[in-house]
Amino acid sequence: MKYDYLIVGAGFAGSVMAERLANEANMKILIIDKRGHIGGNAFDYVNDDGILVHKYGPHIFHTNEKKVFDYLSRFTQWRNYEHKVLSSIQGQLYPIPINLTTVNKFYNIELSSGEVAAFLASKSEERTNVITAEDVVLSSVGRELYEAFFKNYTAKQWGLDPSELCASVTARIPTRVNKDDRYFTDVYQCMPALGYTKMFENMLDNNNIHLMLNTNYKEVINNLDYQKIIYTGPIDQYFDYSLGKLPYRSLEFKFDTVDAEKFQETGSINYPNENAYTRITEFKHLTGQKHLKSSIVYEFPVAEGDPYYPIPTPANTILYNKYKAMASKEKDVYFVGRLATYKYYNMDQVVAQSLAAFKKIYTSGP
Repeated sequence: MKYDYLIVGAGFAGSVMAERLANEANMKILIIDKRGHIGGNAFDYVNDDGILVHKYGPHIFHTNEKKVFDYLSRFTQWRNYEHKVLSSIQGQLYPIPINLTTVNKFYNIELSSGEVAAFLASKSEERTNVITAEDVVLSSVGRELYEAFFKNYTAKQWGLDPSELCASVTARIPTRVNKDDRYFTDVYQCMPALGYTKMFENMLDNNNIHLMLNTNYKEVINNLDYQKIIYTGPIDQYFDYSLGKLPYRSLEFKFDTVDAEKFQETGSINYPNENAYTRITEFKHLTGQKHLKSSIVYEFPVAEGDPYYPIPTPANTILYNKYKAMASKEKDVYFVGRLATYKYYNMDQVVAQSLAAFKKIYTSGP
């Protein structure tokens, strides 16, 4: 069969592009993915205990973009869910991001909302230039909170000291002067009512879309008839690592099911210090599922494995920009998504980027 587009990757970027091109432009699409399922890292499934879990760690949808929410609402109904995270420090649980409750409990004081900003300012360390992840936190909340909540957690997560990482790593985490203990403050915070996989199935339910799973696209591409490529995999892999390998941080997961309806107070609890894992997530908080048992997952950051997080250092940015320059010269190939652009995007950001890419492609023709 002749395809208008060959799409590499069946995650958010590839699936959104496929859906738009098939439904809006009536084009023939072939999606190839090396994994045996659609949905990328957002893939979820019912485990042997009958509990819906996320295979690649927790994915919580949140966005301020109405167009993104409205677009995905075509393929799923939603369950309202506001994610909350606690941080375990010396046997005590504290809200994270740091808020008024965190500060008062940590320092054993009773500040008001109007007083906490001045208190944190007295603890902060002046930085002439805020360049690193360490700079961001020290200049915001000071050394004591930095060392308790951020330093070791960030080092475990990235395999680098925060002083070696770009400011963007910790700049994503706010500090609040009120008691708002939600991890996100976006207008839309929810979970697909029947899970992410079902949402992806609905998205790709079109006779113009064909799937080829458990397949390395490079092994079959010479036998396919297509006009253009949308590539959502690692950009360095596309070029056979010709300039060197872009570093990623990966994860290993340990799943467990406990014989109790509830395991912990919140969806996720962070462990910034003594434990090898960074957090434990209990899925029933996220999904709202009723079950006599509960499934949890421990996350262990590792250096090798599936590419999850681009490591934001100046040297890596320079290398990516070299690959980006090569990509700009590729004829009839579009690079879309987190891996193809070497950026840590939230799910809604990938959807927004993909919708914008479709608009650009569609106006230029097949």
